[in-house]
Amino acid sequence: MKTPKEVLKSFRKNLDPAKLLAQLKGYVNQIGVQATYAVLLLYYAYRRPETPSWARRMVLGTLAYVLAPIDAIPDLSPFFGFSDDIGVLMFGLVSIAGHINKDVKADARVKLEQWFGTVSAEDLDEVEKKIG
Repeated sequence: MKTPKEVLKSFRKNLDPAKLLAQLKGYVNQIGVQATYAVLLLYYAYRRPETPSWARRMVLGTLAYVLAPIDAIPDLSPFFGFSDDIGVLMFGLVSIAGHINKDVKADARVKLEQWFGTVSAEDLDEVEKKIG
């Protein structure tokens, strides 16, 4: 059995931006605009060269948990099944909030508009309030 460190190392090694975005796009309708925006903020913050290694590891752990096929609470119902995912997602986002700049937000918004079309500013502002 792999240790958590080995799992994260494997996840980081296999972190292909195109595959990650394709997988996320498949979840978009299930998790909604706000959660998708949060995941995109994490993803684009991870890609910034200025983001420190501890923050990158936080992003990897968060994304691995949210996108993993195995879940602590099975996603059997739309509300309860995703509540643990949303909690982990928000914890990861708040933890690295200082590394989310306007460029990261702009990149995430562009990708959201590609996937959803026009996105409500209120939906995105709700997420941004959590990160300051």
